[in-house]
Amino acid sequence: MAVSAALFSGHVAMAGETCRSVMHLGQPYTVCSFDPARSEIRLYHSNYAGKPYGSFRAMLDDVAVDRTTVHFAMNAGMYHHDLSPVGLYVENGIERQKVSTKAGWGNFHLLPNGIFYVDGKKAGVMETTAYLATGMKSWYATQSGPMLVIDGKIHPRFIPDSDSLHIRNGIGVDGKGIVHTVVSERAVRFYDLALLFRDELGCANALFFDGTISSLYVPEMKRHDGLFPVGPIFAVVTSRPG
Repeated sequence: MAVSAALFSGHVAMAGETCRSVMHLGQPYTVCSFDPARSEIRLYHSNYAGKPYGSFRAMLDDVAVDRTTVHFAMNAGMYHHDLSPVGLYVENGIERQKVSTKAGWGNFHLLPNGIFYVDGKKAGVMETTAYLATGMKSWYATQSGPMLVIDGKIHPRFIPDSDSLHIRNGIGVDGKGIVHTVVSERAVRFYDLALLFRDELGCANALFFDGTISSLYVPEMKRHDGLFPVGPIFAVVTSRPG
């Protein structure tokens, strides 16, 4: 893995918290890492009236009213045509969408799928049935699929030399509790993305979020993707009293 100089080390970035360009198996990725003990991580989906944001711009305008500054955002889960989450979605401790354990088609149902969650100053990624078995009630949670890495093992359905190449993004948490978000800048295999999370970022569990719609908002990089709609949104913010 070759890593360029850090591109983002601004307001919320402590030691080890940066956005950076990474070359892995000859393909470029943007990797952004955050310590949930130091950074305020939230999930967003809809405004107070219940209308899905659908874009970073709509979310940014809405949360600014509450004196909240967004330093980083990324799409964080699959959605239906009406932008409602496909699987479990929890925001501010309220379950907005129930967990999905039913069979189906598409990447979400390439089992096992999983859940990214935030609970206090800690975050994690867990396979869906394992998460449900804990009885955990997270403050934030979003379900997606497939899992990329499960307890240190690559998803069993991934093919190392697959010809299925797409832009992809996902999330993982390493052994120190650092959250790593990844977006490929070119079309890549599931298998290669999983290897990046496991072998280079040290994530024993990592989750795929989406493909072509993969989007980032990183103002310090002057990046504000808006070509495709977004459903659930992962964000790192600073909130000010007032």
